[in-house]
Amino acid sequence: MSVFNVIGREGNDPPYAHNRARVGACLAARIFAAMPFTPSDRLSSPQNPRIKQLLRLQQKSAERRALGLTLVEGLRELIIAVEAGVAVATIYTCPELAGETGLADLTALFAGRPNAPEWFEVTRPVFEKVAYREGSDGLLAVLRTPARTLADLRLPENPLIIVLEAVEKPGNLGAILRTADAAPVDAVLIGDPRTDLFNPNVIRASIGCVFTVPTVAAPVADILAFLKEKGIRTHAAALAPEAKPYTEYDFRGPTALVMGTEADGLSPQMRAACDETLIIPMMGRIDSLNVSVATAVLTFEAVRQRQ
Repeated sequence: MSVFNVIGREGNDPPYAHNRARVGACLAARIFAAMPFTPSDRLSSPQNPRIKQLLRLQQKSAERRALGLTLVEGLRELIIAVEAGVAVATIYTCPELAGETGLADLTALFAGRPNAPEWFEVTRPVFEKVAYREGSDGLLAVLRTPARTLADLRLPENPLIIVLEAVEKPGNLGAILRTADAAPVDAVLIGDPRTDLFNPNVIRASIGCVFTVPTVAAPVADILAFLKEKGIRTHAAALAPEAKPYTEYDFRGPTALVMGTEADGLSPQMRAACDETLIIPMMGRIDSLNVSVATAVLTFEAVRQRQ
């Protein structure tokens, strides 16, 4: 039974509001007493400096880059991040939304782990101000953004890689990262991105897969040099006269699938730098697919050939 359900329906009526808050606080205190880390304060003002910083982290990529922090909302995404080794700086919960089960699951996640994060309770009106998705489960965490470079990548002898040029939309990037996790691929390399890799909307759209897949943003020239050095053959997806259907290519060796922007596809420079050019044959009225869908088609063909 939830902490807040045991108070009774009449607790929603004004005459019982004070009693409801008092009983709820007592029940919450009993639960928190058994937890290895507990909320240190309850934030109720949208003018609180911490709340203001949450809004800046949510809205401003410059703030995220300057502080090396980002936001993740939701227990499922947080579990994925923690299990991937991402450091958590601070947790904010709204007990009315999280409920007894959510709070217990959150506590279990950090049980036995060193360096438990700070934890603050937030009132529902304030939490709804900082939450960035509908149907929130009442949990928001500030993470220390992983610092990843091409030099950090540890690839197998026969890697499969997705390369994205100037990806712009968080939703598309998130969907591609889900494909990368599901296939799986060995890395996702993003050349000259137009969106922040750790934009909270990318984290949401990827369901946390931005933490499970080795993902690096770097200049296009550096990525091409890296792939050449590693002997990885590049296959550019593009509408071009020389392109052949993707099913005619052999992806069983070291392979990079190179995808372009949502609006314009690959730049001429990137296409010219790649070893092969391929297309997904289109049998209907349109001549292209959404970049995340096209990436999934090519990725799973490559995986099929490797099995």
